[in-house]
Amino acid sequence: MTLKEFIQQYDEDNSIVLLEGKRAVLNVDQEKLTALGSLLTNKTKKMLFRSGNADSADYFFSVGVASIDNTRLQVITPYTGHRQKSNQAYETISLDDIDIAAEPEVVYQSKQNKKTEKLIDQYVSGDKNRFAIKASYIIRDTIKAIGAKDIKPATFGIFYDDLDHPKLGGTGHTMHICERNGIPVINQEVWFKWLTE
Repeated sequence: MTLKEFIQQYDEDNSIVLLEGKRAVLNVDQEKLTALGSLLTNKTKKMLFRSGNADSADYFFSVGVASIDNTRLQVITPYTGHRQKSNQAYETISLDDIDIAAEPEVVYQSKQNKKTEKLIDQYVSGDKNRFAIKASYIIRDTIKAIGAKDIKPATFGIFYDDLDHPKLGGTGHTMHICERNGIPVINQEVWFKWLTE
């Protein structure tokens, strides 16, 4: 998929594009993430961008979007105040403002991550101890993709992944959730080329 094809297909009303990825971003790639955020915001008119406000990849993408128009950036955070100082978004939605127990599909799909399955049950039941709080990150990653009652699902996912160990951790969980729900995803093997088109 070329940049032109992506824009033609996805720059429309209610289009939400995930811009996110690994916390470990190679130094030589950091500028490319910011450049993509700027490029997409500059060349499109309607699509909104969504992030999880995590350190590194999410941050670099977000800086690029915000440098052009931060009103098109939305972040979903695992709790209120999460990395507030580095949050570039115009709109922030915290899991604290969502009744997770009333979101059975979110809970079900979050529990597909077997490492945190039991923690998700604890978190949903109201236990927010230091272990259960880890579940909030996976739940946040699920909501970023499939949405919730008042949150639209994503339309497309653009990721910065570890190409040597792909689709692991929270980034991998989000990519798997996207794929399971028919949300197309690409990684830097595709979008790096967009920067030189």
